[in-house]
Amino acid sequence: MIAFVIRLLELWRIAAAHRLDHLLANLTLPPGDPARGPIRRAALMIRLHPASWFAKPKPLSLKSALEEMGVIFLKGGQLLSTRRDLVPPEIIEQLTYLQDQITAFDSEKLKQIVEASLGKPLDQVFSRFDDQPLAAASIAQVHTAQLLEGFEVVVKVVRPGVHAAVTRDFALLAWLGKHLSERFEAARAMNLNQVISDYHRVMLMETRLTHEAANTRIMRENFLGGPDMYVPQVYFESDDVLINERIIGVPVSQTERLIELGVDLEALSKKGLKIFFTQLFRDNFFHADMHPGNVFVETINPESPRYIALDCAIVGSLSDADRLMVARLLLAVMNRDFEHLVQIITLAGWTPEDVSKVNLARDMRTSIGPMISKPMDEIDFAGVLVDVLDMARRYKLTIPPSLMLLIKTLVHVEGMGRDLNPKLDIWSEARPIITQWINSQLSPKRAFDKFKAGAPDLLISSTELPDLAYTLVHNIRRQGAWQLEQSKALEQITLSQAKRNRSQTRFLVLLGALGLLMINLPAYAGTISIAAGAVLLTRWISA
Repeated sequence: MIAFVIRLLELWRIAAAHRLDHLLANLTLPPGDPARGPIRRAALMIRLHPASWFAKPKPLSLKSALEEMGVIFLKGGQLLSTRRDLVPPEIIEQLTYLQDQITAFDSEKLKQIVEASLGKPLDQVFSRFDDQPLAAASIAQVHTAQLLEGFEVVVKVVRPGVHAAVTRDFALLAWLGKHLSERFEAARAMNLNQVISDYHRVMLMETRLTHEAANTRIMRENFLGGPDMYVPQVYFESDDVLINERIIGVPVSQTERLIELGVDLEALSKKGLKIFFTQLFRDNFFHADMHPGNVFVETINPESPRYIALDCAIVGSLSDADRLMVARLLLAVMNRDFEHLVQIITLAGWTPEDVSKVNLARDMRTSIGPMISKPMDEIDFAGVLVDVLDMARRYKLTIPPSLMLLIKTLVHVEGMGRDLNPKLDIWSEARPIITQWINSQLSPKRAFDKFKAGAPDLLISSTELPDLAYTLVHNIRRQGAWQLEQSKALEQITLSQAKRNRSQTRFLVLLGALGLLMINLPAYAGTISIAAGAVLLTRWISA
């Protein structure tokens, strides 16, 4: 608890030292915006810290503050940098620097890390190693180089101390998540504690580049030779160093540059949607960190541009049941069949037994229905998400944690889609992909192929049936014998308890009778009665 308080005080000091109150005060929010009150109070809180009394505002104060706060805050800034519909332009301008222009750490220190990982001097591996970083991100830093064999590569190195920073800040998030879940139904509905725990695990994996290398190889194999996406080749990996093929392309966020090169943005946006659903449904292996710093565009063929995917550290996958449920949910929304939508989430176990299915379907139709008929630039995704979370709170719905990483990815994809093609009709593009996948999953041929694939294991297992049957019968007999013994023991205990109860009852009756005799008889008679009673009492109780 003390460590959390110290960390919160440190974050307060950083916000004050970088004069984030000045940035908040200058935000251009429309009158009546519900965010005006909290922002005003936050600015006042920052001004109360002594660190703000002598500091002056700087052009990139937010970027610098988030860098000093640590990797978790950098990741949050990267997520918001894709949401021009939610974040004011003056903040977006600074957040875009967080995608690949974070302050670099010392190149000499980086070279030492690379040599230690390779186990040999740099000149025995590279013919050239550039000191100036190509990019500096929240987890790692990238330098360009050339292998002795002549291949151009990028060398990615994890920032020193980032693993400890992730562990420290996720401990704080877990503490905050616990208290929010105790107080707010919406936090419990989205399994906030489990989401934080899962994302902590994902972030720790991101700090070990061997995981990224393995993910990169899988994704490269999935799209190798295809017209939609290219994934660079891996040459070397360790926990803190990764050497990949160098690619040439334009960041997907530089739409003006893409237009100058003649790239068809409409075709690019449709291809991006196709890639996302292909990763989700065909491969069950999707890139879950698709901010613009990790997505480039190959411009060799502007009329049919191809994406280039970088930084595959964070990937996601769902169980077969969850994938089928997501596909059916999306299809029900596209078909405006909200009664069927409620049936799906009920069968999935998201709803309590006493929930009103009619009222839930009505509210979903009111909140989600309007976005089906609108292009992307007219859809208030933030408002829809707020409405969905509000429904989760009111109806006590349970959102599985496994879907939260997918939701985060959708936020990235939708943000990039807005920039490329605001008029993109995501529903008409997605419907045939989802329908085809559902039909393939439910086809008799797939069921037969699945049975055929499992047949060898089934036949091998069948040879163990006699042993399993013998073991089952033996265990049943042992269980029966044990239950018989327990039954006899329980019966004995019951008889003993009944006998004890009878003895206590007789004792109390006789004691009462002796008391009456002692009151009504002379002293000597009472003595005789007590002696006689003692003999009778002993014989009666022992009976």
